[in-house]
Amino acid sequence: MPHQGGNQITFKGELLRKLTHLFALVIPGGYYILGLSKGQALAIMIPITLAMIIIDIGRLRNWKLWHYLKGILLPIIREHEMKGDFTGASYILVTSCLAIALFAKPVALAALAFIMVGDPASAIIGRRYGRIRFRTKSLEGSLAFLAAASIVALLDPHLPLAVAYIGAVVAAVTEAISFDVDDNASVPLVSGLVMQLIMSAIYW
Repeated sequence: MPHQGGNQITFKGELLRKLTHLFALVIPGGYYILGLSKGQALAIMIPITLAMIIIDIGRLRNWKLWHYLKGILLPIIREHEMKGDFTGASYILVTSCLAIALFAKPVALAALAFIMVGDPASAIIGRRYGRIRFRTKSLEGSLAFLAAASIVALLDPHLPLAVAYIGAVVAAVTEAISFDVDDNASVPLVSGLVMQLIMSAIYW
């Protein structure tokens, strides 16, 4: 998502929005800590994802359901989402299902953690301190993303450090150039694919 405030939500709203990204770490965290298989993880994730999609459709079609949730969610919804796009929550949930289904567990964990940790860092640092801009992004925000993703790479115990760090770099670059694609989808899928290919070619 863009690093600066061109999305018409307040800095406080941005902070609240990014807290939801950090909360989403329960997805890879639960997948790892609970020792879930792909099937078990998907059995949990798919119903949650469908529920979020229904909420988003209700918002876009102004269903009565949306009126009960509007006061909570409206401050963190971006303008393009109000105009007809799904929210980042729907994107990250759908992407989590895809990453779990398509990638080996260590790859899926890293790919999802990259966006969940890196995106808040990039948005907050870029919006607050970004000076070198390219379209809606900033160099400072991209470097913050890379720093956060690199920490994830260092902490991942089940991927070779070189592979995890390559994934972190790919994630940061993908986030920086994802101008017209929701980075909640592009970052995990692109970085995960690169790591999966490297692991398949060299280690598995």
